[in-house]
Amino acid sequence: MSNLFELVNMSGFLYLTPQMLIMWLIAAVLVYLAVAREFEPLLLLPIGFGILLANLPITGLMEPGEGLIWRFYHYGIQWEIIPPLIFLGVGAMTDFGPVLANPKLLFLGAGAQVGVYITFLSAHIFGFNLAESAVIGIIGGADGPTTIYLAAKLAPHMLGSCAVAAYSYMAMVPIVQPPVMRLLTTKKERTIRMKTNRKVGRLEKILFPFLASLMIILLIPAAAPLMAMFMLGNVFRESRVVERLSHAAQNELMNISTIFLGLPVGATMNAEQFLRPDVIFIFVLGLVAFMISTASGVLIAKFMNLFLKEGKKINPLVGAAGVSAVPMAARVVHSMGAKEDKKNYLLMHAMGPNVAGVIGTVMAAGIFLTLIQ
Repeated sequence: MSNLFELVNMSGFLYLTPQMLIMWLIAAVLVYLAVAREFEPLLLLPIGFGILLANLPITGLMEPGEGLIWRFYHYGIQWEIIPPLIFLGVGAMTDFGPVLANPKLLFLGAGAQVGVYITFLSAHIFGFNLAESAVIGIIGGADGPTTIYLAAKLAPHMLGSCAVAAYSYMAMVPIVQPPVMRLLTTKKERTIRMKTNRKVGRLEKILFPFLASLMIILLIPAAAPLMAMFMLGNVFRESRVVERLSHAAQNELMNISTIFLGLPVGATMNAEQFLRPDVIFIFVLGLVAFMISTASGVLIAKFMNLFLKEGKKINPLVGAAGVSAVPMAARVVHSMGAKEDKKNYLLMHAMGPNVAGVIGTVMAAGIFLTLIQ
């Protein structure tokens, strides 16, 4: 009997708290969204499981210096390894052709970052310090890896909540963006047909990542880890001489990195750190940032149309793709345009600001790191 009592005392059941059970429910919701609704399953599923593990008592999985998942977090995220590897894969999947064919679409990607800066200022006004405000603001770019990268460097205690917020809004692009886009455009604007993009030559595509790396990294050195890997992945893709490396970056390496990103991010969300009023406020501010970014992209497209001749005008819906949710935002833009005009093909036009938005969000993160760190 004494051995039995000792076994019971050593189990985790005696250490469970109501707060842990609440976190189990949150983990279950994320797993449900990933499995049943297919909302960003590649990340929400490991994040959800990580939340469950973080709220199992006396496991030691997140014990500093010893825990298995703590090692994933420390060496993968704190040492800035996993997010840049994700960007290597994203770069290998990215086609800069739409941007090169119509460079003015870069302004839409840059303009969609307005939500990042407005939310940064708003969060600071509401009492968050500069580092925390920067991490909350970057959620508006809907770029999960950049959010994780910035949070790990500026506000590690916010890593889990901000990452879940960023990926949740990425998953909810088809729900959040259309009402904003419809509110800010007329039916006539939504039916604007844009001319087919010119064909971009191979030399242009090869030179672009080199030139972009030089300009952006020299301008904002703090953005170098993410930008360098992003452009390297694109060099693999466009050179067409290292297909094995390009394939590995897009598939095996990307999949492994995703596992070792999602699990430790979820494991940072223990009950003590997550079940606080300010965390809920972070989710609200992140949603506001995302909506403002969507709106600013649309409004900048409308503003540009004031100076463009007939036949060269931009469908304002394309501006909403300036957030970094690649390629989900571009698909939503195309879907909305097709509802108004079945023959209006906006996908490739929307990919321009969509890709530019990734660059814009990384640059915003670099600016925050430069000014705040």
